Amino acid sequence: MLKANKYHFDERVLNNEYLADYFIKTKTILEKNNPEAKITMQFFQRTENAILSGIDVVIELLKFSCKKFEELEIWALPETSIINPLEPVLRITGHYQDFGFLEGMIDGILSRMTSVATNSARIMQAAGSKTVLNMNDRADIYFNQAFDGLASYHGGMTNFVSLAAIEFIDDLRVKKPSGTMPHALIQAYNGDLIAALKDFEKTYPQVPLVALIDYNNDCITDALKCCKEFKERLKFVRIDTAKNLVDKSLQSIKPEKGQELNGVNVELVKRLRSSLDQEGYGHVKIIVSSGFDSQKISQFERQNAPVDIYGVGEAITKSVSSFTGDSVLLNGVKQAKFGREYIESSRLVRIN
Repeated sequence: MLKANKYHFDERVLNNEYLADYFIKTKTILEKNNPEAKITMQFFQRTENAILSGIDVVIELLKFSCKKFEELEIWALPETSIINPLEPVLRITGHYQDFGFLEGMIDGILSRMTSVATNSARIMQAAGSKTVLNMNDRADIYFNQAFDGLASYHGGMTNFVSLAAIEFIDDLRVKKPSGTMPHALIQAYNGDLIAALKDFEKTYPQVPLVALIDYNNDCITDALKCCKEFKERLKFVRIDTAKNLVDKSLQSIKPEKGQELNGVNVELVKRLRSSLDQEGYGHVKIIVSSGFDSQKISQFERQNAPVDIYGVGEAITKSVSSFTGDSVLLNGVKQAKFGREYIESSRLVRIN
């Protein structure tokens, strides 16, 4: 069951089922023996130049879980702030039993969402003016899609493949997902790409026609077949060649030193673009996917690969940021674990 709330927090949060046992025990001990102790807890991470994401989710979690939310003093940095190592991004003051038990959940939300936002921002920066399609649905467990989508949006992404990914995003620039086809559709037509595309077009006439051209590991041949069949109606071709394969059009080439011919590579994309243009299909744009991250996109851009859209999946959720919550003040006086201390910050903004 879900209690009505913006981010659909599970009711089991209220029963402590998502809390580490030592947080539950600490809450119980302080409630019974030291209920007036007021603590200040601050949260920070160690990643350089991270893009902060998850603050709004944490505030909603506190509202959902804390019976005395209005008595808490909360300071935080705004979403999408660029944060430095060891910089406090969130500070909460109150009785431990009123909020402190959520430390682990808060760490987890900020770590996950800041990692996704930071990865997304790096990918977007690498792509420059090119479109990036968030294909993260296949890279992680399904119920993370809405939070990951929001964090990716904080990192600058606006194109997604599932409705769940845009559930928490309120921005007219973010359109309803409209996908292409998987390899399974071609397989269902006994490997006949043209037949699959014909029925796709017949069933979804308003959706831009995109041909997935790596099914036979012969991208240029299949791309030109599709162009000749559908002409101006074909809007995109997509290459998704696996890393362990070399496309048939490249198998006779002796690679130069450092040149990559496996998977989706610059040489393949350039040859595809040249072939399309020579045959009069300059209007057809190229989508690439399979193993792209910020480094691979940067490499493609440095080599002027004629890519129009990058599809990115697993690189989006790679963990790059880990948050820690520390109790640093006790009743307004410095009291903390050795090596951790209260850090003043003029950037924090009072939330409530």
